[in-house]
Amino acid sequence: MSSRVPLYGVGDATLQALGGEAAVAELVRRFYAAMERLPEARRIRAMHPDSLAESRDKLTTFLIGWMGGPRRYRERFGPIAIPAAHRHLDIGPAERDAWLGCMAVALAEMAVAEPLRHYLLTQLRHPAEMCRSR
Repeated sequence: MSSRVPLYGVGDATLQALGGEAAVAELVRRFYAAMERLPEARRIRAMHPDSLAESRDKLTTFLIGWMGGPRRYRERFGPIAIPAAHRHLDIGPAERDAWLGCMAVALAEMAVAEPLRHYLLTQLRHPAEMCRSR
């Protein structure tokens, strides 16, 4: 039996380990469902439009490319500019952590293996931090 540690972040290894594009779409669906129900996520939910359809689409498209899959975000939505896109929002450490918490809930609900869950949450902390305006 091999005790190899999966190599995430190389090519599309992260995307494949999660389960492909359909799994990313499911992750994002669960992420926004967590945002809708978790009290600690109320402030970040209020920063989104009533309909989350476009937000889901953008996050799904971003994450697929971020995980090494097809990079369709630019062709669909323009350049990825995480700080600029969030600059108008009042995002501090609590909001960043609520966003990451929603992602942690979504990953747990999908029963993502611990090494991949840890890797994703560690790596997602950087773009989440880039969203901060305070």
